[in-house]
Amino acid sequence: MKGVPRPCRLPRHPTCQFSGGTKTSRLSSIMFASAGAAAPYRISGIRGTFGAKNMSEAMSDPLAKIKQKLQDEIESLSHELNVELPKEIAVARAHGDLSENAEYKYAKERQGYVNARMGQLKKRLGDLGMLNLTNIPKDRSGYGSRIVVLDVQKDKKIEYKLVSSEEGDVEKGLISTTSPIGKALLNRKVGDEIEVTTPAGKKEFEVLKLVTIHDDI
Repeated sequence: MKGVPRPCRLPRHPTCQFSGGTKTSRLSSIMFASAGAAAPYRISGIRGTFGAKNMSEAMSDPLAKIKQKLQDEIESLSHELNVELPKEIAVARAHGDLSENAEYKYAKERQGYVNARMGQLKKRLGDLGMLNLTNIPKDRSGYGSRIVVLDVQKDKKIEYKLVSSEEGDVEKGLISTTSPIGKALLNRKVGDEIEVTTPAGKKEFEVLKLVTIHDDI
């Protein structure tokens, strides 16, 4: 219906809409996404459901869901890079002088971002591929461990769970193994005393209890 906004065909920004259906409007949505977000990219949905084989793999690989999420995003970006963006760039070229062609400029910028993002995702996927149950220690803290520590300065018990950077949520006690506290808590046993420097200052902990990922399985 005339005058009624319809969703943008380029799902790069959740609020991107436009009226009409001109090619210029489609590519102008890239300008909106680039201006409104520092790192605009599409997040792919969940593909299908786990079958029996995938369920078994998930049990033996605690990072299976994270790896699948990264792989899905890689595949989505790959399709955009190799199928969608070339078409959009071709349309922009047809508009004439590229030096003053905003649609072409932002499509090329999007292309550069997608390339860089895919590189980051593939590296992260490779790093996660090196982590599995066989190389997670059974007698010391590691990925998936739940660890209770005493904050010496506050005389307060705190429980943390060591997780990947994708799972980290400080408010829920999920501490990334790449964070200062997460790094300091790796390879620890009950009774260990720890000192760690954080953005909030120096902290001292004593490990009171440890449950590794192997104990939880």
